[in-house]
Amino acid sequence: MHKSETVQGQCFWQKVYDMEKIVEQGLLYDFYGELLTKHQRQIYEGIVYDNLSLGEIAQEERISRQAVHDIVKRCDRTLQGYEEKLKLIEKFQNIKAKVSSINQLSEKLESGVQTDVGEYSAYGMQIKKLSSEILQEL
Repeated sequence: MHKSETVQGQCFWQKVYDMEKIVEQGLLYDFYGELLTKHQRQIYEGIVYDNLSLGEIAQEERISRQAVHDIVKRCDRTLQGYEEKLKLIEKFQNIKAKVSSINQLSEKLESGVQTDVGEYSAYGMQIKKLSSEILQEL
């Protein structure tokens, strides 16, 4: 393997990590952002949604670049702390997966491909089980 391939691979995985972090920050903000102060929200939105640099936000807010960095890190910790305690995102993702399964089972029922009553009954039981699990999570 060439050095350039390693560097390119590292760049690729760093970009994947950065994208995952942005998605995570967006989800955390969507669920818990209103719990931040107005000033924190403005700065965090600049980073997460507007893709502004620390310097751009610092200039706009008339604070130092380091202050912006510290606020973003503090917001990250605060939002992650809310998720650790409340687990709203985890519950949301579990429910979303179960609703997706219910949709797939419903499509199978609607397609009419099933040949015996047992398959219809099995799908119905699975749907009932999933919907019951959703109600318990709510």
